[in-house]
Amino acid sequence: MSLNRREFIHVMSIAAAAGMLPKTASAFSAKPSAKALPMEMYHAPLQGKVRILHTTDTHAQLKPIYYREPNVNLGIGPAYGQLPHIVGHKLLKTLGIQENSPLAHAFSFLDFQEASETFGKVGGFAHIKTLLDHLREQAGGQQNTLTMDGGDLWHGSATALWTRGQDMVEASNLLGVDIMTGHWEFTYTQPEVLRNIAKFNGEFLAQNMRIKEDSLFGDNYRAMVDQHNGIGLFDEDNALPFKPYTIRTLNGERIAIIGQAFPRTANANPRANFPDWSFGLREESLQKSVDHIRATENVAAILMISHNGMDVDIKMASRISGIDAIFGGHTHDGIPKAIPVKTPEGGVCHVTNAGSNGKFVGCMDLDIQNGRLRGIHFQLFPVFANVLPADKTVDQFITQMRQTKYSESIIESRNPKYAVNQDRLGKTYESILNEELAIAEDTLYRRGNFMGTWDQVIVNALRQEHDTQIAFSAGVRWGTSVIAGEAITMERVMDETSMTYGETYKSELSGAQIKDILEGVCENIFQKDPYLQSGGDMVRVGGLSYTCEPNTTLGHRISDMRLDDGTLIQANKTYTVAGWGQVEEMGAGRPVWDVVADHLRNQKSDMKLKRVNHPTLKGISDNPGLEGYHGKLI
Repeated sequence: MSLNRREFIHVMSIAAAAGMLPKTASAFSAKPSAKALPMEMYHAPLQGKVRILHTTDTHAQLKPIYYREPNVNLGIGPAYGQLPHIVGHKLLKTLGIQENSPLAHAFSFLDFQEASETFGKVGGFAHIKTLLDHLREQAGGQQNTLTMDGGDLWHGSATALWTRGQDMVEASNLLGVDIMTGHWEFTYTQPEVLRNIAKFNGEFLAQNMRIKEDSLFGDNYRAMVDQHNGIGLFDEDNALPFKPYTIRTLNGERIAIIGQAFPRTANANPRANFPDWSFGLREESLQKSVDHIRATENVAAILMISHNGMDVDIKMASRISGIDAIFGGHTHDGIPKAIPVKTPEGGVCHVTNAGSNGKFVGCMDLDIQNGRLRGIHFQLFPVFANVLPADKTVDQFITQMRQTKYSESIIESRNPKYAVNQDRLGKTYESILNEELAIAEDTLYRRGNFMGTWDQVIVNALRQEHDTQIAFSAGVRWGTSVIAGEAITMERVMDETSMTYGETYKSELSGAQIKDILEGVCENIFQKDPYLQSGGDMVRVGGLSYTCEPNTTLGHRISDMRLDDGTLIQANKTYTVAGWGQVEEMGAGRPVWDVVADHLRNQKSDMKLKRVNHPTLKGISDNPGLEGYHGKLI
């Protein structure tokens, strides 16, 4: 007998009512095969009056993928030993998760290759949809739930790049996303952003964005807004392009939701794409909004959908009074518990983060009594694609979208020379992305404060393409994994590299400039004040080794820089350097995905990595954010 999704949920509900289902923890405790994993792990009857569902940083991964959690996520200063800066066995102990279990695989890097082969892929929008509907139904229906996305939704895949995010807008509408905020959404042009928001069925919130004064008083911005039916000019008096907050009534209770876009977008992404908008933390305006909501809106709870990053959210929660819970994104931290943070007025704000790449769905139940929030119950559910059946409607959408033919209307690059790849014309997205370039001999991953094996492939390709001594690759946190023995397809390459400014370049830098670059990125990551961090990881390097001491100060963290042959980098000597993804300049070279693809085609018979440029780390060997490091520790 086979059951459709609704019939299956009905049977599950009957079983739950009869007390036949174990709790989630016990369902996850053993290490069964993928086929034996029980659907009962998603048994979650409503524990309160209102259910909030949360996805974030899916990075346009519409289909199931592999994704390795970091083995290096250092906490420096006040963050030392605090979540999310605990990894591996210490993380499992902190969370009370049994080793070698499905949850251990979901939340840690441990035994990644074997566990991936056992439990299969994670995520995929058709599977997320099934889980969301299941959690909604267990809460008594959609009228009792709200689904929010924390941004980085429209970016991170080839099809998102080729459709300029439109495929993801349609996909999120099918998921039933009610509210979202953004970050990589703004790496498309302003008109494209406004067009996408117009097609989004939910609300786009961002209390911390402003229209620049010159733009507000000019004609061009108003003309653009008029072309999009007023979207982009929510509040002229306060220079707000988008709505700062909204009120939703759920199960008879009024809930306020505030949006917080990535505050450092202008530092990390090309400003030319959003010349009329500014970003920032804007604590003062946030507190004013919270105070206004408390005074005038008669709400039971105030929530924030945020793309600050988890450390920033934790600090902000300690400085802003009146927010009950923050649903965070940006730093890709899959943490299955809400962190309680004491607010200035003595209350508690519960800070969460829901990982990345569609791997998790956050679920928070609000216990509201007599119009007031009395408590919360939070769970973070891994999306095991082998357990959750694919929703047919979403699956059909993905299949049909991928049959779109690559055309002259595509914009792959800022450089007109590379905007359209002539070799792809007339081919379907599916056929382009399914090309097998090579077979992985190592597990390829990116996430971690320092070097990943995927990054080594990229820097090797850059050095080969531009014939340089050194290569740099941005320490971005998005990108899927490939397990050893699996085919490396064009799709997996695009997962690591697809962005609107992916041109490559060759330059010459002095040893002093190279040190300054490494020191600057280090400061961004290991600055003790979260408000001064941008949430990425260390720039990846090829052809270069160095020693890093995260606990010291700017200008003193980087030492002993050497070429791969052991030659010491000299401050006054010049070196050839390749890279990609320049923010304010446009590289003259081919897009990085084509560079990497050709490298893999050429290397397919010899894919074993001979060397990975892991830096030597100094003074952090006892840090609980470090385990299984393959570089040297001193």
